[in-house]
Amino acid sequence: MIDIGDKAPDFTLPASRDRTIALSDASGPVVLFFYPRDDTPGCTKEAIAFTGMEADFAALGVTIWGISADSVASHEKFATKHGLTMPLLSDEDNAICEAFGVWKEKNMYGKKFMGIERATFLIAADGTLAQVWRKVKVPGHAENVLEAAKALQA
Repeated sequence: MIDIGDKAPDFTLPASRDRTIALSDASGPVVLFFYPRDDTPGCTKEAIAFTGMEADFAALGVTIWGISADSVASHEKFATKHGLTMPLLSDEDNAICEAFGVWKEKNMYGKKFMGIERATFLIAADGTLAQVWRKVKVPGHAENVLEAAKALQA
């Protein structure tokens, strides 16, 4: 499992707004948040929180990207419905989720299945992991990530 100080796995993924995004193309720090599914309550609250703070992150030179296993078409609907402005990347084969260690066995109502563990990675401009949040609880999370991004600037 990757952790703080490790080099973030590079990737190129299709994204909403008819884009293809590669980590290696980032010109500064990146917040990469992995979420289980488009348009579910927790994922919606998290994405809206990051969207609401996007200007604060941009002022620090930090880019925000969300990743789930949903299709680009699903991401487009989700973004339009909730006014999400950051790109949502599609990892339909879960290769990037596995590389970041967020593809996990989950248990809901006694049924086990594989899915994405909600996690966020703050990647420094040099491509190393500056901060990692696993098993994220949504309330206050975007604010915590912004504080960590500010600390990168210090």
